[in-house]
This record gives sequence, C-alpha cells and structure tokens, in this order.
Amino acid sequence: MASAQNIVNALKKQGITHAVGVPDNGSARIYELLRAEPDIEVITVTREGEAFAIASGLYVGGKQPIIIIQNTGFLEAGDAIRGTVVNMQVPVVVFIGYRGYHNRDAEGQWVDSVATFLEPTLRAWRLPYEMLETDADIGCIPRAFANAAATSLPAAVLLIGHAT
Repeated sequence: MASAQNIVNALKKQGITHAVGVPDNGSARIYELLRAEPDIEVITVTREGEAFAIASGLYVGGKQPIIIIQNTGFLEAGDAIRGTVVNMQVPVVVFIGYRGYHNRDAEGQWVDSVATFLEPTLRAWRLPYEMLETDADIGCIPRAFANAAATSLPAAVLLIGHAT
C-alpha cells in the first residue's frame, strides 16, 4: 500500500492549495495529513458533485485544487463532472478510491459491481488515469498534473487500497 505521507509530499511539490472531496476509509489518512498542512485547505462536501463545482470555482479564482473521492461517488457525480471540469476545461487532478478492486471471487470476477464500471467510464469520458497502489507508483502523481495541464482537462489517479 502507498504511504499517505509520500502522497501528501508529492501533492505539496505540485503546489496544491486545496483538497476537496468526501473522505472514505481509503483516503482518511491522506485527509488527516492534509489538514495538518498550513498551506493546504481541506474542504469536505456532502456529495461528490459538489467537489467538482467547488474545485472549478477555486481554479477560476487562481487556486490549485485537487479532488479526493471514491469510485461510487465519481460515478454518481457524472453530470457535475461533465458540466464543470470537462465543459470548463479545468485541469484538476482527481484522486479516486478504487473500492472493490481487490474483492474478487474464485473465478476472478469483482464482487463489488462498482469496480467493474470505473475504468470503462473513465475511458468513455476520455479521462486519462493511472493506478497508485504502492510507493513505487508515486510518480503517477506528477504525471497526472502534467497531463491535466497539457490537456486543460481532468486527469485521475486511482487509489488502490488504503493509504497508510
């Protein structure tokens, strides 16, 4: 599993100003560490769609936000994603907890159906993504920021497991 501290260190190198989203079990430690950072404001929302709207407003206001949510909320927020960060061309990096990724039955099929929909949805929306499961994958964070900046569109980092 990836170290939450290493993730936060990589985010600080990208100059983020805000983290917006809904904490879950996998991202709880990341949120905890971000709250302790004096130069980063954490904004928790009640619905994931709100995170995209708030991050878009922060970006328009000259800030560097990220979004941290779970895959279930990402799928629920589809219209907010389309109507804000995609239509407005907001180059935000979205950290998505990949709930259900490791939960498979004896035949290798996902037990939690949400795991079956995340990657096909990202591909359908043409949103680039990489997976972050261990500290060896931390390099995907600066690549996501570079990709978002180059395209003026969101890029995703899929968080596999619980950050420790």
